[in-house]
Parts: sequence; C-alpha cells; structure tokens
Amino acid sequence: MKIAITSTGKDLDSQVDPRFGRCAYFLIVNIDDMSFEAIDNASMSLGGGAGIQAGQFVASRGAKALLTGSVGPNASRTLNAAGLDVIVGVSGSIRDAVERYKSGELKATTQANVPDHFGMGSTGGMASGMGGGMGGGMGGGMGRGMGRGMGMGMGRGMGMSMPASNPEPPSSSRNQDVESLRQEADALREQLNSILARIDEMGKK
Repeated sequence: MKIAITSTGKDLDSQVDPRFGRCAYFLIVNIDDMSFEAIDNASMSLGGGAGIQAGQFVASRGAKALLTGSVGPNASRTLNAAGLDVIVGVSGSIRDAVERYKSGELKATTQANVPDHFGMGSTGGMASGMGGGMGGGMGGGMGRGMGRGMGMGMGRGMGMSMPASNPEPPSSSRNQDVESLRQEADALREQLNSILARIDEMGKK
C-alpha cells in the first residue's frame, strides 16, 4: 500500500513539511517494504490553486492516504473526492510518521485545518508586516520632522515681518523711545569715558 507524505527533503529521515499544496517534496512510500519515491512539488510556486493541483497529483500516484501538517478547504475536497484518507497535524520525521500510521495511531479526517492559501499567506503576511512596519515608521518620522521645521520657519518669518506691517506708533510714543535711547547712550558714554580714564592712569604709572 502506498501513502503520500509532504516532506522537507528527499529521504525517510527528512521532516514532514507542514504545508500540503506548497510543500517542498512529496514522498510516495510503500508501507509494506518502506521503498519510496521522492518527487519535487511542481505546485509549490503557484499563485493559486496549489492545493487542488497537489491533490490531483497525489491521487495520480496511486497513494491511498496523505500525511501532512495542514490542508486547506480546496485541497481537502479534492483529496476526499479522490478517495484518499487525509491525516493532518503530522510532524517529525517521515520514517516516524509512517510507523505511527502503520500502528493505527494516526486518524483520517475529512475537514480542512487551515484556510486556503495557507502556505503562501504565511510568507506574504511576514513580508507585508515588515514592509508596513518599515514604511510606516520612516514615513511618520519624516512627516513629523518636516511639520515641525515648517511650523518654526513660518513662525519666525511672520514674527520678523510683523513690525513692518503694523501702523507706525503715535509721535508721543516715538519721542519717549528716542529720549530713552539718548539716556542709555549718555550712560554708556560716561562708562566708556571712565574706562578710558583708568587706562590712561594705569599707563602713566
């Protein structure tokens, strides 16, 4: 009796591949003498319909049962229609999986245990997550930085131009400002004269 097992490698010591439609290899094992045939999964890179094509392929090889980790709804229907016993949740080495099947430990099911496009979705989800995280972070950071820079620049510019746009103050207020500036200039002049006088005195000694 032949059974099909999804495999990560080409021998009985390879691990069971958890994916069905997009597994790396199929091992077709004759459980009577443990002879086997390793076949590349031609459906592995398909964008869609991988489970259906893989199911048709397994049935065409004369297998009576399939051992794998996960099967989607479309593949499950194809395998059930072909009369195969479908056993999911299988892990470990191919050799151990065959022995467990022969001992009756593994039970068949007619239900899918993952959604369609499971194998492709797990990889796509990871890429989408990485891309979204990197893009969002960089975009948000640059956006906030530019916002702050523009805001400050506009604020300074407006502040500097405001005096020119304001109406001139009344003449009385201007006279007060001029007088205040004169007083400051006189005080500075006196301070400067005092410093110069001290310099002269120190030079004469």
